[in-house]
Amino acid sequence: MSSTHDQFTVHFWGVRGSIASPGAETVRYGGNTSCVEMRVGSKRLIFDGGTGLRMLGNALMSQLPAEAYLFFTHSHWDHIQGFPFFVPAFVRGNRFHIHGSIAPNGSTIEQRLNDQMLHPNFPVPLQVMGADLKFYDLEIGETIQIDDISVETALLNHPGEAVGYRVNWRQYAAAYITDTEHFPDRLDENVMRLARNADVMIYDATYTDEEYHSKTSSKVGWGHSTWQEAIKVAKAANVKRLVIFHHDPMHNDDFLDRVGEQAAQSFANCIMAREGLSVQLVAPSNDESSEPASDAASKVSV
Repeated sequence: MSSTHDQFTVHFWGVRGSIASPGAETVRYGGNTSCVEMRVGSKRLIFDGGTGLRMLGNALMSQLPAEAYLFFTHSHWDHIQGFPFFVPAFVRGNRFHIHGSIAPNGSTIEQRLNDQMLHPNFPVPLQVMGADLKFYDLEIGETIQIDDISVETALLNHPGEAVGYRVNWRQYAAAYITDTEHFPDRLDENVMRLARNADVMIYDATYTDEEYHSKTSSKVGWGHSTWQEAIKVAKAANVKRLVIFHHDPMHNDDFLDRVGEQAAQSFANCIMAREGLSVQLVAPSNDESSEPASDAASKVSV
């Protein structure tokens, strides 16, 4: 009997960085901030709770009761602003396991999500959420086990710290590496460890090299990387497919089209993240289009 639990699918609900950027010039790639869903075996993993989390939550309302594992890279606003609007969290009977590291100031992910919903910032406190919310303080560098899924963590190079993740299931792996700045003289060993031989690597490529090194408005020290650096990592780590992610709010659809064309010339298996994009490492076994492992990472749909 076929089972939809035999799957490893990555779905993009928010692909922007810094601030949501809706409008006529961002329609094709989307304007919501970071939120990536992974359906791995029978589990649902969610990475970051930017404004894209609201869209994911709306979709989940037709699939209740819902259970998911949330992993936050850090708590800058573009990665948590969707959480107060995550409707399933207000519904009793749902359960969410929420993971995040302790910030340099000592605050937990629970405290930070709570604080953004306090007056005068927000009218409804976190305690109104009726779902079963379980919070976990992860230690950066540890591996989290969820049944037969292992989630590796590593410290990223970002102001105030951020966590990178790698999801391993069977012989497949997907790396989620956003809000990190490359080093000028070497590849980041933490990034390389997360990216090693990954079927899919999602990487923070907020800027171009020209923007990053601009003499008039340098982005050095801002905590983000470039698509050119993403390709260096992908090649060095033997990544099968690279997804350019965390688009700058100033980059409109036409600009991102050009970035995608240039990136693909340097790394053929490179795609631009956009809202609605799905990448299947393993298609559900009741899907007649399921592909063998050797082709799995090349199956992409929007």
